[in-house]
Amino acid sequence: MAEEVIDELNSAGVWNAPIVTEVVPCEVFYPAEDYHQEFYQRNPSQPYCTLVIDPKIAKFREKFRQKLKQPAAG
Repeated sequence: MAEEVIDELNSAGVWNAPIVTEVVPCEVFYPAEDYHQEFYQRNPSQPYCTLVIDPKIAKFREKFRQKLKQPAAG
């Protein structure tokens, strides 16, 4: 799937130069420590969450608003 997206973006000429990111299988995976799990949900007021994650979530919600589930009417 990643290679297909890269091909689509390259074909569309989204950037001035082609994407050259190598896509390889993940051979080893190390889960993060427990205190890293669900970090955003557990630490929403941390500076990293408010300055980095919140703007990304807002941008995502704006761009994909039509695809997101709408809250049920009260």
